[in-house]
Amino acid sequence: MNFFVIGCGRVGSELAFRLYKTGHTVVVIDINREALNSLPPEFRGRIIEGDVLAEQMLERAGIAEADGLATVTNSDTLNAVVGHMARTLYNVPVIVTRNYDPGMLPVLEAFGCNVVSSTSWGAQRIQELMVDPSFRTVFSAGNGEVEIYETLIPSVWDGKSLGDLLRSNPDCLPVAITRAGRALLPDTETTLQTGDMLNVSATFVGIKALRSLMNAGTEA
Repeated sequence: MNFFVIGCGRVGSELAFRLYKTGHTVVVIDINREALNSLPPEFRGRIIEGDVLAEQMLERAGIAEADGLATVTNSDTLNAVVGHMARTLYNVPVIVTRNYDPGMLPVLEAFGCNVVSSTSWGAQRIQELMVDPSFRTVFSAGNGEVEIYETLIPSVWDGKSLGDLLRSNPDCLPVAITRAGRALLPDTETTLQTGDMLNVSATFVGIKALRSLMNAGTEA
């Protein structure tokens, strides 16, 4: 597949090299020559020094053939503009936009691009680990609005139903239970056992409520 990476900082350089190593054709564009020099010497993609907003820059680079574009510069405004151009003018099917300032997140989302907010997601993950590292995030959707968590069922919940644990918590849904190395799809009638590995899909509000309920049962 043919991918464009706009911005060659730490994220852009790493992304471009990862795409290249997995067999994709990669075009990297940055206005800063020193940034482009940060690419690993093994990288054999196309490197373009220049202003991505300059007239016909993207066209000359072959944007019409792109299967996807990631705009990962350190400017939220530039990322939004380039992502919008790629979607509306060149019909690039997959566009991912990096976000720094959480205040700009609604603006970026309004452009209809996939947005990765390292600031928002990173702060949430740090908060989760500081509050209770026993709930481990194994998958994060969007910018962490919904995540899949895993946690061990403590002995105080042995013999109780999953419905008891997730009662009155619409922001927390069961995904799977792993027991003795085998996974099963649970429902509210599933009986919990000590040592079960429970996976749930939840918002931050939902996992906070589940954590409080499990801790209350443990303390009791």
